[in-house]
Amino acid sequence: MLVAGLPGAGKSTLLDRLYGLRGDETSPVPDGDVRVIDSRQSRNWWARFLRPLPVRLRTPLVHATHVWRIGRAILAGHGVVAHTRGTWPHVLYCFAWLARRRGNRLHLILIDVDPETARAGQVARGRAVTSAAFARHCRRWGPIVDRARDGDPPPPAAGVTVLDRDAADRLRAIHFTAGR
Repeated sequence: MLVAGLPGAGKSTLLDRLYGLRGDETSPVPDGDVRVIDSRQSRNWWARFLRPLPVRLRTPLVHATHVWRIGRAILAGHGVVAHTRGTWPHVLYCFAWLARRRGNRLHLILIDVDPETARAGQVARGRAVTSAAFARHCRRWGPIVDRARDGDPPPPAAGVTVLDRDAADRLRAIHFTAGR
């Protein structure tokens, strides 16, 4: 299960609330047989080594580590609830392929907020992506969420749920069921 949305949409906030994350973790958090994976965990892990480097140089290592951790958890056979931007199709295809190898399927929760709300979320947390990067995410996000709202899961997802901010705030749990 990947929780996707624009930077600042509320993905980490949702994981914090559902799984009791504090934001200072440095590795995936187990919840039974599920692994909860937020990109902050990789950023926190790398911070002790890379803090003197500019964000532009740290970001690729943080993202690669985050993607690697999700893939590793999927291959280990764990249920995974992970934060992702969802705008990189090659990453989604990779996760779907790994899940199929384990007899599972990729599902998405899309937190759909307007760009102004997402930008305000970035400002509130004190971490904003560059304007160019944010614009790129917005351009890619629109077609993904439009397709999902039409009832067609974006490839390669087997299923999709679209939530606005209010619906995300009301979500109380994510359950994994055998064979689904």
